[in-house]
Amino acid sequence: MTQRVLLMSSSRKDNLGYLEHATEQIHALLEKKPARIAFVPYAGVTFSFDEYEGRVKPVFEQLGYSLSSIHHRNIDPCQAIEEADAIAVGGGNTFALLKRMYDANIVDLIRRKVRAGTPYIGWSAGSNVACPTICTTNDMPIVQPPTLRSLGLVPFQINPHFISGKPAGHNGESREERLAEFLHINAPETLIALSEGSALLCGDDAAKVLGERGALRFATDGSTVAIGENETFQFSSVKGPAGFSDWPDFTI
Repeated sequence: MTQRVLLMSSSRKDNLGYLEHATEQIHALLEKKPARIAFVPYAGVTFSFDEYEGRVKPVFEQLGYSLSSIHHRNIDPCQAIEEADAIAVGGGNTFALLKRMYDANIVDLIRRKVRAGTPYIGWSAGSNVACPTICTTNDMPIVQPPTLRSLGLVPFQINPHFISGKPAGHNGESREERLAEFLHINAPETLIALSEGSALLCGDDAAKVLGERGALRFATDGSTVAIGENETFQFSSVKGPAGFSDWPDFTI
């Protein structure tokens, strides 16, 4: 088994177009081989799933891959996932995404498929749900999933769209302070923060950082260590939730 997972911070970088920055990152995962991608649009909230597919599909087609969303009435989501050569999960609201994934009974299925070798691409919320839980999302809990446990494709947490510090006039917590709260309660779990444009290309036992802005690894005390572009870290060096190694298949 060789798991291949691409976890991107965002769908956009700076002033570039939708997923325009991610061309080489996507090719690094899919290797320019023909692939039928099942797209999960469930994180979309203020726009329709049809609109979401219309945004994503042309990008992948221009890169040489076919893509269809699993939301269409004539499509069984489970069958679409089962028959796909790759799975893409888009960004939006992470709580809505996870709830809808559980409602569609595709959480365990996606986990099994990816662990058996089906490539997985996620960005923003789609990266959050690849973690053991969605506890380090930036989103509001606008709906209540049956659990905060998610796909558990990697043994660490991700914070996408990471921005350091506070804007002028902001008197609430900074992102660092919010993440320190998570680490204080959930020590010694590992947390990786990804700036816009950064990504992780993950295998069975290691992850490689993509994007020139790199990543930050947070320690329990809130200090950080920078991980540069093309640097790799081993999963043996990170900590997941208590009992994570016994999580391979769980059902709600």
